[in-house]
Amino acid sequence: MNTNSFQLRHIGPNKKEQEKMLQTIKADSLEQLINETVPDNIRLKTDLDLAPAMSEYEYLQHINELANKNKVFKSYIGLGYHEAIVPSVIQRNILENPGWYTAYTPYQAEIAQGRLEALLNFQTMICDLTGMELANASLLDESTAAAEAMALLFDVRERAKKKAGANKFFVSDEILPQTLSILQTRSTPIGIELVIGSHEDFDFGDDYFGAVLQYPGKLGQIFDYESFVAKATENDIKVAVAADILSLVKLKAPGEFGASVVVGTSQRFGIPLGYGGPHAAFFATKDEYKRSIPGRIIGVTKDMNGKRALRMALQTREQHIKRERATSNICTAQVLLAVMAGMYAVFHGKKGIQFIADSVHNKTKLVANYLEKAGFKQLNSSYFDTLLVEIDALRLKPVAESFKVNFNYVSDSLVSISINEATTEKDLMQLFTIFGQLKPRPNPLNDDFSGSFSQILTEKPFHSNFEVIADNVARNTPFLENEIFNTYQSETAMMRYIKKLERKDLALNHSMISLGSCTMKLNAASEMLPLSNPQWGNIHPFVPLNQAQGYQEVLQKLEHQLNIITGFAGTSLQPNSGAQGEFAGLMTIRAYHQSRNESHRNICLIPASAHGTNPASAVMAGMKVIVTKTAENGNIDVEDMREKAALHADNLAALMVTYPSTHGVFESEIQEITKIIHKHGGQVYMDGANMNAQVGLTNPATIGADVCHLNLHKTFAIPHGGGGPGVGPICVAPQLVPFLPTNPIVKIGGKQAITAISGAPWGSALVCLISYGYITMLGFRGLTNATKMAILNANYIKERLNGHYETLYTGEKGRAAHEMIIDCREFKNNGIEVVDIAKRLMDYGFHAPTVSFPVNGTMMIEPTESESIAELDRFCDAMIAIREEIKNASSENENNPLKNSPHTQEMLTADEWIYPYTRKQAAFPLEYIADNKFWPTVRRVDDAFGDRNLICSCNPIEDYM
Repeated sequence: MNTNSFQLRHIGPNKKEQEKMLQTIKADSLEQLINETVPDNIRLKTDLDLAPAMSEYEYLQHINELANKNKVFKSYIGLGYHEAIVPSVIQRNILENPGWYTAYTPYQAEIAQGRLEALLNFQTMICDLTGMELANASLLDESTAAAEAMALLFDVRERAKKKAGANKFFVSDEILPQTLSILQTRSTPIGIELVIGSHEDFDFGDDYFGAVLQYPGKLGQIFDYESFVAKATENDIKVAVAADILSLVKLKAPGEFGASVVVGTSQRFGIPLGYGGPHAAFFATKDEYKRSIPGRIIGVTKDMNGKRALRMALQTREQHIKRERATSNICTAQVLLAVMAGMYAVFHGKKGIQFIADSVHNKTKLVANYLEKAGFKQLNSSYFDTLLVEIDALRLKPVAESFKVNFNYVSDSLVSISINEATTEKDLMQLFTIFGQLKPRPNPLNDDFSGSFSQILTEKPFHSNFEVIADNVARNTPFLENEIFNTYQSETAMMRYIKKLERKDLALNHSMISLGSCTMKLNAASEMLPLSNPQWGNIHPFVPLNQAQGYQEVLQKLEHQLNIITGFAGTSLQPNSGAQGEFAGLMTIRAYHQSRNESHRNICLIPASAHGTNPASAVMAGMKVIVTKTAENGNIDVEDMREKAALHADNLAALMVTYPSTHGVFESEIQEITKIIHKHGGQVYMDGANMNAQVGLTNPATIGADVCHLNLHKTFAIPHGGGGPGVGPICVAPQLVPFLPTNPIVKIGGKQAITAISGAPWGSALVCLISYGYITMLGFRGLTNATKMAILNANYIKERLNGHYETLYTGEKGRAAHEMIIDCREFKNNGIEVVDIAKRLMDYGFHAPTVSFPVNGTMMIEPTESESIAELDRFCDAMIAIREEIKNASSENENNPLKNSPHTQEMLTADEWIYPYTRKQAAFPLEYIADNKFWPTVRRVDDAFGDRNLICSCNPIEDYM
């Protein structure tokens, strides 16, 4: 065995096992299987033009060399991003722990109670700090969250406002520039008119439905918004507030002065800067908007025994499920980052968070005091952590950079300075030295400074002769009072609490997670290691490019690699989720049509089998959705497509198509379908959810697409993190390259670029390192082999389950692609639903495949290339055993292992056993289970109870019963 080969570590079955699998599926060779699966007319004729594979050792040396090209300055730039200290106990036990980062979105609540509790902590923290009634489990970034707030407020307009056609949204000129850019991107397609100005001059006209304010303002000034919000409320104008989370420890909670929505980022609660992401945004609102809130909400319910349990609440109101009626396409969160931010509050506790906020504020006052004594004019009359200074910026910048310090250079005569948690006494002395070189007066520094700093660190009252947060804007309500935030302040206690939660969750470090359309493959340790390096983690997204040369090299190489893999001409890494990639792709198509004076083209054809985010994204991009039929064999009905494309030829904008299809089949007529769209003036958007079956064998350009998004968190090995982070870059054909998105601060994108899709120029740049590592270590040959093995593994499962479960759809030669759908609808005759099989799999140590998507009453199974034959056999043995249990079940008697599943340790160890089957059959039905038993910690959760009694924070359930 070549121990230098990453491919051999990444791909599950070895050569001998592959031969056995090929025999099982009756194929003479792997190449025969691929020929029978992928239509010949779309096969690539040459290898991918990528470099040969690096070994893991070579790659780690290489990535460290690139890391050293980054210059880590002390950045006081602010603008929504601040250096934060990641507590080591959280870095070690969550960020670097596959038990946390390889888990999936907690749809199967019984085996996800740990991260559900961690997310409930996050939601509680957000509700406390914002003063709002309800918070979701995180969004993608602050700027996206502000755009989601705008869309929500537009959706929940008063009836009179809707009738009058009120469509104006006021944006304070204090808003962060990246947020303004995304508001511009999101508003125009759905008919919202942005009006930007000073909140002090706003006229509260009847044609406005909402407003957004920044708190504190983008350059640090704290405003008292109470009278603004009161006047807006009088005029039925709902107000969103974009708030700095740490400042809310010191400032009045927006909920206290009447905000309808509060958004922001939790990045400064212990999350690395990472050149812009990933970070967990927060979104808090009123209870009355719970059915319009974007994203996911974690709620409290009970299990079959009445025991407190957690699950994702109101799942049927997730916006993307509403398809073309959605107000948002968000179908994910930033779970791993939200977990870390929530744990930051758990670890530091109320008093620790208070200390951090006080010390940041007092350090800022110390700097202000120095600047004033040195003769500089500081313009902010009230501030938390950011000062605005009149100074010769052109003289200051080279001096600051010689000391490896970045400021926010607002203009030639204005600079803002944002102090953060990581600013030390040494850093402050350095700041004084820098400003001292430009000072108008003699050196004002004296012995008082050291004493003042010492007082900050020892929590003594900080004596300064000025107070800059007035009583009318100061916080006067409690926060983080819950026991969870006041228990785990020692590292021993915190370590054990994190472990306790981890043990409740089933992740890839326990067993295969064969979720169809989700591609839960190996997230290799060598891909993950660089994330902990501060040379990558501590770079502000708005630093000069010459300070981020390592990042620039990685990101440009990754863009090139993705161009080669997709066959396209250009890539944008900015979209920070798959759904954002969909939206970005459609917005480039929209801009392309506009550039050709064809802005009337607004019809988007979408097959009925498409993921719900497709129609939701199309509506967000200002398009009208026309659904095309599915043929009996599960493929796109080509004649219906042809008819509808011709009917709408004058206004056809795009087709959205997933390939291979959502049904797990390579449709042989795909090139004919894309030709039909092009013939009638449309562009083809390919959803990249199933790209794991394409890499190296075919590509979107070859099938005739014009743009695709990729899920780097599926095909290219970024872990799912329990429901985020994700990255959804778009790759485009030459005619769409000019329209790739830009950023208002760092100019990137095409010559006719659309405005921003995400807040940071390169989105979640830090985790792009993972995909770069994956591609670099596999090389052109390994990537192609991985695709072939994904197809072999799926077909092996298909053959093993043959005769027990019916595979719903196959290709023309009877093969599945990288995933397959089994039909469970006939089991209703035995009183068994597909959800019963999903819950019973937990007793066998497995997370269920995808349930009831894209066809109700089915399971979609995708094993990926990373799983060994031993694991595939265990899964198949479990499924076959469950099939035998189904045969013995009946609709008249629900007291059976499926209906009672999952079985908990508490049930098995109870003195009384009241079930008509043995304890062994309940919990250890197959021999392999005893060797590595996973115990769900709750019985089946009661979703309906939880939705009727919505509790989304840490109060015990008894409080509501």
